[in-house]
Amino acid sequence: MKKFLAVYLGSQTSDSFKKWQSLDEAARKVREDAGMKAWQEWMIRHQGAIKDAGGPLGKTKRASGAGITDVRNNLSGYTVIEAESHEAAAKAFEQHPHFTQFPGESIEIMEVLPIPGQHP
Repeated sequence: MKKFLAVYLGSQTSDSFKKWQSLDEAARKVREDAGMKAWQEWMIRHQGAIKDAGGPLGKTKRASGAGITDVRNNLSGYTVIEAESHEAAAKAFEQHPHFTQFPGESIEIMEVLPIPGQHP
């Protein structure tokens, strides 16, 4: 089995986020509750493949040769799963609640490769 990192992406300037924000508090709560239920059902369906359920991501700091700075990006969360192939890993996220229930835009799935020179 191969390991894959799934990164949830979303932007506060996207149309879906603007629509989400325009909902009144009661309507947003109903959608949020339905979304969390759907997310939990997704987690149960894929529990054998999930190696790290991950979670939401907070504010970002960038460390570079120039020092440490505060930055913004579209990363909103992550999950680590195992699958036979990249295609199989990606299929696990089809119709995911991140973008069917919540205002997330997409999920990017990438294989976690071994560190060169190290044996598994």
